[in-house]
Amino acid sequence: MTAEAETRAERRFRETKRVTLIGAVVNLLLSIVKLAFGWIAQSQALLADGIHSLSDLLSDALVWFAAAHSAQGPDSDHPYGHGRFETLATLGLGLLLALVAVGIIWDASSRLFSPERLLIPGSLALVVALMSVVAKEWLYHFTVRVARRVKSDMLRANAWHHRTDAISSVVVIVGVAGTIAGLPYLDAIATIGVGLMIAHVGWELVWPAVQELADAGLEEERLQQIRNIILSVNGVKAIHMLRTRSSGGQASADVHVLVNPKLSVSEGHMISQMVMDNLTEDIEEMSDVTVHIDPEDDEVAAPSKDLPMRDAAEELLSECWREIPEIVRRERMLLHFLDGKIDIELFFPLYTYQGLKEAEELTGLLQERVKEQECFRKVRIYFG
Repeated sequence: MTAEAETRAERRFRETKRVTLIGAVVNLLLSIVKLAFGWIAQSQALLADGIHSLSDLLSDALVWFAAAHSAQGPDSDHPYGHGRFETLATLGLGLLLALVAVGIIWDASSRLFSPERLLIPGSLALVVALMSVVAKEWLYHFTVRVARRVKSDMLRANAWHHRTDAISSVVVIVGVAGTIAGLPYLDAIATIGVGLMIAHVGWELVWPAVQELADAGLEEERLQQIRNIILSVNGVKAIHMLRTRSSGGQASADVHVLVNPKLSVSEGHMISQMVMDNLTEDIEEMSDVTVHIDPEDDEVAAPSKDLPMRDAAEELLSECWREIPEIVRRERMLLHFLDGKIDIELFFPLYTYQGLKEAEELTGLLQERVKEQECFRKVRIYFG
């Protein structure tokens, strides 16, 4: 991870910690007030809403824990960092909310079929529910602003959790008001509505977390932006393959780029370095990039996996050229493994050059001697 990425991670953790602490304080106060006045005012819907706020408090604790661990850099046990802690916390939060929703809906449904168990709420429940709407809507806007700033799906999910709590409080207001007006079933129906909302939030948290754990790639719009950045690097001819994945608000990419097959190793490395630098600078969440330099498109070119490596190839060539005395003067030899064959480039000192005709004759002789070896294709010689 680069120094800039580490700075972003630290800033991200600091912002997450601050907004989560504020949210936890608000949720603690609201859950106490809702549960207390839900009991006093005899409102089952307000009690369910209090449990919802309590689940928000638990989610804040999970967010805090996950943020603290996901902010840690890579180590020997976690070479790719700790971003999955955030994903696992999001998944756990979603499952927890689903269980809470099932319990609330089950209890409210049973009361609907047992009229003697229905509660008749007082007007005090309306005041508390209205106060909750104001507080949770403010908390939503505050949290979602931070989530956008630090690019955190976990914080964004927690923000929507706050907004769902505000919406559930609106449902409570409707249910309590209806019950006071003479519709005793409305409070229980509102409770079921709150439970369904909690279940929906749980699903909205669980599914993206499962997708992330399954290494789902980034969305197409982001992929196109990444492709444009890679193709803008001088020396990149095409993109052979691009794979991405996200982990705890950060993204990584694995890409094969096609370059001129005759480039030097150092120039190929420079191109890959530019691709990595540009992606991490222009894509804020991009923290890790692996670039494979390809001299040809492996999807259409013949495979080269069965070709002899340099030591074996040099032995074969020495055998083919053992009767050509000029070969001992070569200074170096380049082998190009392309399209299932090996192209050979030989470099001779300039003082051995005796003219174009002699050079062409030497090239023809060298080419003639390797034609029996199917692994070799073209021989070129250079003087300089």
